[in-house]
Amino acid sequence: MRSRSRRWGTTLIAAPAILALAAATACTAVDDEDDVTAGVGVTEEPCPDAVNADNGCIYLGVLSDLEGGPFAELGAQIHQGQLAFWRSVNEEGGIAGYDVDISRYTRNTAYSVDQHATEYQDIEPHVLALAMSLGTPQTESVLPSMDSSNLVAVPGSWWSGLHFDEADRGLILESGYSYCTESVIGLDWFSEEYGTPETLLTVGYPGDYGSDSAVGATRWAEANDVEILAQIDTAPNAMVQNQDAAVEQILSQQPDVVLIATAPGEAAEIVAKAVSRGYDGRFLGSVPTWNPRLLETAAIGALTARYNHVGPWQGWDGDSAALSAIRESLDGRLPDNQGYIFGWVWSYPLKSLLEAAADDGELSRSALRAAIDGLEVDYEGALPNRTFGEPPAFDEMSATISVPDAEVELGTRAIADGVTATTEVEYDAPCVQP
Repeated sequence: MRSRSRRWGTTLIAAPAILALAAATACTAVDDEDDVTAGVGVTEEPCPDAVNADNGCIYLGVLSDLEGGPFAELGAQIHQGQLAFWRSVNEEGGIAGYDVDISRYTRNTAYSVDQHATEYQDIEPHVLALAMSLGTPQTESVLPSMDSSNLVAVPGSWWSGLHFDEADRGLILESGYSYCTESVIGLDWFSEEYGTPETLLTVGYPGDYGSDSAVGATRWAEANDVEILAQIDTAPNAMVQNQDAAVEQILSQQPDVVLIATAPGEAAEIVAKAVSRGYDGRFLGSVPTWNPRLLETAAIGALTARYNHVGPWQGWDGDSAALSAIRESLDGRLPDNQGYIFGWVWSYPLKSLLEAAADDGELSRSALRAAIDGLEVDYEGALPNRTFGEPPAFDEMSATISVPDAEVELGTRAIADGVTATTEVEYDAPCVQP
């Protein structure tokens, strides 16, 4: 792992590099033009390489798997998407006389809980909020400190607990469905498309991801009188060498559909091996199971024939204003994977929160936290607009269903957009505790 002193800028969109001697973060500042009182993480001095030289600077932190961890490919592209989003905000004048900088206090965590906590302590005194905190156990490890510091964050996770204030202390600006509700939406779509299955099976990483997904599948099965044959816990190949144990259970039990909640490589292995050995059912893959690199593997034939990807918002071929802006930000280039879209879409709530707090006259941590309740967020069509502080509206959560397709950009083609659940299940608390 590289040292903590490394700064993660951008090469994909040519966003500002980090200056070695950047302006120090002030404890308080006042922008006379807009009469906004500002606190920790906000300076009167411009950001390094500011888009608007006369603006002050809002510093946001990033804690993400950028190198060396199991989600580094995704994390790096999430970061690129966020850099592009905030650069577009700055190019439109910034927020209340301030540009936004997410580069100076970006740190690589390699998806390690311990490293996440260490890097958090390094940047916490200097930022107004966290533009990204990737991973549920990682974020949970620093949540008590965030609570005492009034530090809000954008999460790199779809754990169901993020929909409930008792679990995230009202500090987390989540977007879209959860892994738990994703399973319900995906299985309702599957039943509409292929007929209600008689049996199903889940394979996933235990904890906030795979177990959350499995609980959603179980609740759906109970509501629809479908038999759950097994909940198979697995782990990354770096820990278990291969996915043969999961494949053997699929082959021995022959479910009509398998829900997978793993990383892309493991998902591809499970699908390819099971199909090659005679399994004739289908697979539904959670958000993190897809990577365009799978197009280059021997598994692509099986994936194309038997696998559907479930996503929380429109993919690269989406027709919303948000997706148009995302494509325009790249000037005709392609990101390495869909993480770029995730980073952009995840950033909408924090932008809305900064604007709301500025409108109330105070850009401080406590002001941001107070402004979450009742915050209205416009996702420019990538997701339905939502209001924070209200109970999660399960019937308004939607998904995009895709199939692998080597002929389209980023390798997946949407076949159903804005899919919502038709099955009613209990959803008034986190489906699992990580």
